[in-house]
Amino acid sequence: MPDPYSALSHYTMSTRAASLLRKGWISGPFLLGLLLTGCAHDNKEEHEGHAHGRFPATSPLLTDTVIARDYVCQIHSVQHIELRALEKGYLQDMLVDEGQIVKEGQLLFRIKPVLYQAEVQRAAAEAEFAEIEYRNTKALADSNVVSPNELALAKARLAKAQAELAMAQAHLGFTEMRAPFDGIVGRFHVRKGSLLDEGELLTELSDNSAMWIYFNVPEAEYLEYKKKSLAGQGTEVKLLMANGEIFDQTGTITAIESDFNNTTGNIAFRATFPNPKGLLRHGETGSILMGSELNNVLLIPQKATFEVLDHRYVFVIDKDDTLRTTRIETGAELQHVFEVTQGLMPGDRILLEGLRKVKDKDKVEVEYMAPDSVMRHLDLYSE
Repeated sequence: MPDPYSALSHYTMSTRAASLLRKGWISGPFLLGLLLTGCAHDNKEEHEGHAHGRFPATSPLLTDTVIARDYVCQIHSVQHIELRALEKGYLQDMLVDEGQIVKEGQLLFRIKPVLYQAEVQRAAAEAEFAEIEYRNTKALADSNVVSPNELALAKARLAKAQAELAMAQAHLGFTEMRAPFDGIVGRFHVRKGSLLDEGELLTELSDNSAMWIYFNVPEAEYLEYKKKSLAGQGTEVKLLMANGEIFDQTGTITAIESDFNNTTGNIAFRATFPNPKGLLRHGETGSILMGSELNNVLLIPQKATFEVLDHRYVFVIDKDDTLRTTRIETGAELQHVFEVTQGLMPGDRILLEGLRKVKDKDKVEVEYMAPDSVMRHLDLYSE
């Protein structure tokens, strides 16, 4: 920081020189030289002040680590179905509410069954008539009054009437909509008294006891995953929810789609998560966190780097304690840490802090800090 007293003396000198110029005691060129000399003197003092400061320095850390790659995901219920009307008619009863938890077999909706009840009664009467006719024909056939063919026809008419009765009873049963599994009722698309067509959507039903979470993985990472999975590595993943919190259950990759998307070069993975508290719902979004091992990588603190025109640099300190601006290439990004793929060696010394106070080829006095100690205490954000 410039000395305030030095700045004051410079201001006094400039004011006095201006007064002498107005009185004609000094010339313009002489005054300009005087001002430039003063500015150069100030800059020299400021630069020397930076050069004599002590700056913390460290080295890249060569280590093995695990990073969590994140993938945008879509959350689906393990079972999510549409409930549609199986028969045409008026919606007579709605026996549940939106968002209600229901059990398998529970009655949800009832379509007005008057017409279907009449059909059942008619079919039952015809079946009864056919049965009486069959019994009479059988008695006559036993007495050799009628031929066996007559008995066979009567038996066929009875079977046909019984089949029509079963069909009518099935249609009557279709007027009652029951839950096919335990789940949560979705939004209603109809109201009581609505005239329903066959196949019309009533609501949705979701089984949220477990969730299927889909995310897309690039080809290179898919190949890396398959290589590790064949080598016996685990496939557990975490879920980062929309509020920034980690879901309290661990998921497992249970399926991979058969084909790559030719447009994006990705392939879809599916992870299954238990959902015992019902926190996750169908249609939510989040990010899957999948661990990936990195072996023999160089790690440096993010705050030891700076960017110029989309390229990342560090200040390397040579054996004479002189700064050399060095471009680096980074790979994986961890919390407060970069993986360095090109530009640095394990023994290189780099400036850790004070990057804004120095420039290339400055000579500095450094206080070296061991890289493992620096990494353990990296709870401060980059400057």
